[in-house]
Amino acid sequence: MMKGGGGGGYFYERRTKQLSLFFIGVVFTTILILWSWDKNPLLTTTFFPSHAQLLQLFPGEEAEVKQLKHSKDDLREAEGVAKSSPLSYVNTSSLDTIRDEGVVDFVSPLSSIKAPSLDLSSKNALEKLHENTTDIVGISISSGASEKQSDPKPPKQQLVEPMASSIPVPAEEKKGCSFGKGKWVTDESWPLYSGFGCKQWLSGMWACRLTQRTDFGYEKLKWQPKDCKMNNFTGPEFLKRMQDKTMAFIGDSLGRQQFQSLMCMITGGEERHDVQDVGKEYGLVKARGSVRPDGWAYRFPITNTTILYYWSASLCELDPIDPINGTTYFAMHLDRPPAFLQRYISRFNVVVLNTGHHWNRGKLNANRWVMYVGGKPNTNRKIAEIANAKNLTIYSIVKWVNGQLPKYPGLKAFYRSISPRHFFNGDWNSGGTCDSTAPGALEVLIDESSDSIASGAVKGTDVKLLDITALSQVRDEGHISRYSIRSTPGVQDCLHWCLPGIPDTWNELLFSQI
Repeated sequence: MMKGGGGGGYFYERRTKQLSLFFIGVVFTTILILWSWDKNPLLTTTFFPSHAQLLQLFPGEEAEVKQLKHSKDDLREAEGVAKSSPLSYVNTSSLDTIRDEGVVDFVSPLSSIKAPSLDLSSKNALEKLHENTTDIVGISISSGASEKQSDPKPPKQQLVEPMASSIPVPAEEKKGCSFGKGKWVTDESWPLYSGFGCKQWLSGMWACRLTQRTDFGYEKLKWQPKDCKMNNFTGPEFLKRMQDKTMAFIGDSLGRQQFQSLMCMITGGEERHDVQDVGKEYGLVKARGSVRPDGWAYRFPITNTTILYYWSASLCELDPIDPINGTTYFAMHLDRPPAFLQRYISRFNVVVLNTGHHWNRGKLNANRWVMYVGGKPNTNRKIAEIANAKNLTIYSIVKWVNGQLPKYPGLKAFYRSISPRHFFNGDWNSGGTCDSTAPGALEVLIDESSDSIASGAVKGTDVKLLDITALSQVRDEGHISRYSIRSTPGVQDCLHWCLPGIPDTWNELLFSQI
């Protein structure tokens, strides 16, 4: 018994020593890890996401985008736009879709633009998350979305500067030129072309002088930036600046409006028989059974200047999943630029990109678009949310274009911020109107873009932001409204603009920056 008892004491003492050594090792290892993390903080940010990142990856219920399950035939040319505004009195509202012909097709709620006064920590987190898009959890997440609501018509007032954001603007940025900050002034020399003319380039559905509209004061307002001088646009000067160069607009029908506006501005709305149709050089020909080609391209021989437009509503690559099937679905590659842009970017000197109006569930279903990421069908539920898919595309395409710029030193790239819509007291299908004859405000005093997704995507890149959102937001009287040539009773087009009109100013801003 004594021998057995002595043996038990030996083993007990031995186990105690082993446990002591184990705990000493654990403590030493912990101290070593803490010391290493203190010397290399990157380890902590690598393995543990920040609070802002967690919020972006798992947003609250209020950030969920509620989709209306509508469908229509032939929604290819439909346009929906996120209702947003830098104005404190304008509420975010639903996403409308309006066909190029002026017939409204579909509505779905979506809000993707936030006022400059939002907490920018979420936007910074968005940028960091997008840097790892190809990783397992890297995804661009919008900072929120609002439910569908009616936006009552706001009182006419000056657009005042919002509350200071959580991150101050560096002094060098404050001193720089901000084309989006300024005021609208009356200029009797405007417009630069007649609304009764320019039939060679201007679609009749957008020529409000040819409708029953009787007020045209909106044509006389010219944008005057506050901190910089904007060059006065002239056709000859534009062609001289763009001699032996090609400018490409790639985007939805608002991009098409900007393209038509520029053609009218260059020619002064006059007939030009010397201008050559060079669409075949870019594969822009009308396919059998199509209403129109996927775009247009024209060349001014006097300076060898080419201006073209390519229709890409989603601004991402679309591939038929089963090419031999006439009713096939299409792979919508959220992280790939349109094949047209990939193929012809080497021939462009200025490219202007935009998207935002076709991002709703109804459009994707009607067009049989299926989200793909990394060449495979998307299985990430967060990416599948419309706002997140759109934002991922914008960041991805801007990043891709930025990567092409070093290859083509003569290329300048712009991403145009979203064009606002103005439905008051309802929506397109519930009596919404935009029949004002006076602008909402004449002065815009915000320092940051009111399209935070667009500005966030170009931040840190050499792709320039063509910021038109806030200055267009105050011009609700410039829409086609109820005066469409082929309008539907009770329905107004508060998405597209009358031409001459607001898109002319977008081109003046572009002209000043090239």
